Amino acid sequence: MKKYTTGAEHVELCASATKRNSAHMLPVSDWLADLPENTQLTDLIEVQFKNTRKGYFHNSAHLPLEKGVKIVVEANPGYDVGEVVLTGKLVELQMRKNRIDTSRYEVRQVIRIATEEDLEHAAAAHAREHETMIKARELAKSLGLEMKIGDVEYQGDGSKAIFFYIADGRVDFRQLIKVYAETFRIRVEMKQIGARQEAGRIGGTGPCGRELCCSTWMINFSSVGTGAARLQNISPNPQKLAGMCAKLKCCLNYEVPVYEDAVKLLPSRHTELETKEATYYFFSSDPLAGTVTYSSDPHVAANLVTLPAARAHEIIAMNNRGEKPDSLEGAPAVVTEIGYQTGHGDVTRFDRKKKKHPHRK
Repeated sequence: MKKYTTGAEHVELCASATKRNSAHMLPVSDWLADLPENTQLTDLIEVQFKNTRKGYFHNSAHLPLEKGVKIVVEANPGYDVGEVVLTGKLVELQMRKNRIDTSRYEVRQVIRIATEEDLEHAAAAHAREHETMIKARELAKSLGLEMKIGDVEYQGDGSKAIFFYIADGRVDFRQLIKVYAETFRIRVEMKQIGARQEAGRIGGTGPCGRELCCSTWMINFSSVGTGAARLQNISPNPQKLAGMCAKLKCCLNYEVPVYEDAVKLLPSRHTELETKEATYYFFSSDPLAGTVTYSSDPHVAANLVTLPAARAHEIIAMNNRGEKPDSLEGAPAVVTEIGYQTGHGDVTRFDRKKKKHPHRK
């Protein structure tokens, strides 16, 4: 009998998955970290907090910071505790990649390397997130708001919390902020996220058997269209194309550039092939195999013939010259069989004793 989890048990599982994914989130490889002049190029560092949330800070005090070091940074208000994931020149390149304008983005300072007391205080604050999320959902529901609290993240000093919510439309949560502030005695920040971001924060296992890409290594989410599935000849089944977030799977985009390059080598699907037997029409293609299948009927599959792309281009060139081949396949390829003599490759020949010549001693 299948066992179903209750709402509280589901939230408990999501909370444990979030902590696990936060610890195993794959950062950018800092391949310049071993160079002694790396940190002298810039004092900027990249700091990771919970899950995919990251920030950029100045190490003006020139503290000996390396990847994996827990530090205390400035926040608004108070302070926060995070982990160093990137230092040196690559931080500037990462900010440029994420389109962060330093003239508008407030880059705060690193205060100190986190002490045991800082880590204990931050752990106590994060321990309140699960209970706060359950209560926050109840309060939002009591006010009749069409929204869902997907996750809660406390600041390292426990004075502020970010409430990540999902909503289809515009939500007036001014009254909700007042209720949250009075209930939890903290400063409240509301941040709207999408279904993909929620899946990345909660985590889970995909149909491939691996942890979700959005919860292990993906930082930026690119739009995914059904054209990616059609290009790869994937069956347009919504249940198979949708991921845990009920949106199209992000992995549909992974092999699209390879297929785009392969499709360029195939003839146009609107080009007909003329032979002395009949006229053939495009039916399907396999871009990676470099083959095209043609049918003698433009509407149904009839007399299907699969050709290499090179042969199809050859026939198209003949048709352009006013010529027609006898058939699509052309002359069959001649296969030459190569025979092998096992005697010459027998390693036991070295074990045989040579016969002595009668005139030699």
